[in-house]
Amino acid sequence: MARKLLILTLFIASLTACTSATPAPLVAETPQIQTETPVGQLLAKGTAPATTPTLPPTATGDLKLTILFDNYPFDSRLSTQWGFAALVEYHGHTLLFDTGANGSMLLDNMKQLGADPRSVEAVIISHTHDDHTDGLQALLRTGSRPTVYTPPFAGLLKSVGAQTKLVEVTDALEIFPGVHTTGPVNNEQALVVETRDGTVVITGCAHPGVAKMVRQAQEVVPGKIALLAGGFHLYETSKEKLPSIIAELRQLGVEKVLPCHCTGDEAIALFRTEYGENYVEGGVGRTVTLPGKKLD
Repeated sequence: MARKLLILTLFIASLTACTSATPAPLVAETPQIQTETPVGQLLAKGTAPATTPTLPPTATGDLKLTILFDNYPFDSRLSTQWGFAALVEYHGHTLLFDTGANGSMLLDNMKQLGADPRSVEAVIISHTHDDHTDGLQALLRTGSRPTVYTPPFAGLLKSVGAQTKLVEVTDALEIFPGVHTTGPVNNEQALVVETRDGTVVITGCAHPGVAKMVRQAQEVVPGKIALLAGGFHLYETSKEKLPSIIAELRQLGVEKVLPCHCTGDEAIALFRTEYGENYVEGGVGRTVTLPGKKLD
């Protein structure tokens, strides 16, 4: 009888211990969504997260480059079409490099990313093909009145000059401190931005040759190229010629590349292989940041 009482007592004690213990709370970790990738911390090849909040502000003085219009996808919320436009934010200034081929698409992509068209202080037209200029009128209809910098082009000069300040670029020009145009190279200009890591060169199509555009950029701001981004116009170049072009860019000191628009699938695949971790996947919605150069 005593043995049964002992067993019953131990059983009751164990039940009391189990019900009085407080289990540790379950913690559900919510992954943070990264909307932009510094060039030194590049994402692996792939698409952006399914849900992407509006672009956060960058540190004062940093360079933020956002692809707004491109025929390659990156952010699934944004529309794609043949053409190119990029938003450049640097030391408190906001510029648009090219305007794409479709004004409503350009503005919708800007809206999705939280970019205000009226904040654009300057528009730099790389060259006068429609897929780089056709979004300009839609931008102006929002009330935005940027200064437009274009290579000589009679049609654009006439239509835009009556609406906002227009500068016909005939030589290299500093648009804002640390931000330059190369001036026309066979009627096409590139943008050159100074950063602490080196210069960033942005090309619209690089019709004269992407290496030639880089050399002209180095005439304006000597030194290494931290990032070469934009259209490289290699989609019609034979596979046999591509390796020598990439080798020439390396010899010129191009450290990282972000090819898009008219670069072409075969060329992009080869850049991805040859540059490895220094290759940046492009497409509309891609954003990269670099530390801005301290200006005098």
